[in-house]
Amino acid sequence: MTLTRPDALALVHEYTASEALRRHMYAVELAMRAMATRAGEDPDRWGLAGLLHDFDYERFPNAARSPTEEHPGEGVRILRARGLDEETCQAILGHAAYTGVPRTSAMARALFAVDELAGFLVACALVRPSRSLADLEPRSVLKKLKDKAFARGVSREDVYLGAEELGVPLEELVAFLLEALRPHERVLGLGPAA
Repeated sequence: MTLTRPDALALVHEYTASEALRRHMYAVELAMRAMATRAGEDPDRWGLAGLLHDFDYERFPNAARSPTEEHPGEGVRILRARGLDEETCQAILGHAAYTGVPRTSAMARALFAVDELAGFLVACALVRPSRSLADLEPRSVLKKLKDKAFARGVSREDVYLGAEELGVPLEELVAFLLEALRPHERVLGLGPAA
């Protein structure tokens, strides 16, 4: 049995009520699809990792940061039971540094690198007059990263470590993700009001 995107989307909607969290998962899915294409990998498979990485976050919050209980461990148990392949499950476990699961695959490193950063890019766009990624430049994003009061929930440590693990300069990764996400602003709740 293989988990399809419609199956994954149904899980996201079943487990996640927050539209903001759903949009975050869509952003990470889009980023992962772009990363897969860049790496010569399967965008559908990598996209599933991005779409599903936080599907259990609301229902199984992990304030204690348990490496095995709650998010993402509980979600991965559900995904394994539904037939998601082990490499994707390991990538989802590894996106949360506190699990201690090593990011040994290209997919796992990409998911860790784009998770916090995709959310940060959306946050940067939301405070712009345009509410858009279209006029957001990498240097502005890097400047905002230094402002600890902005988007406090985003782990700067994870952003920097993610780029380092990929072996890509952070500014280059930011530019790449901006290009990947710009065509999909509406899905992410961005852009001028209709």
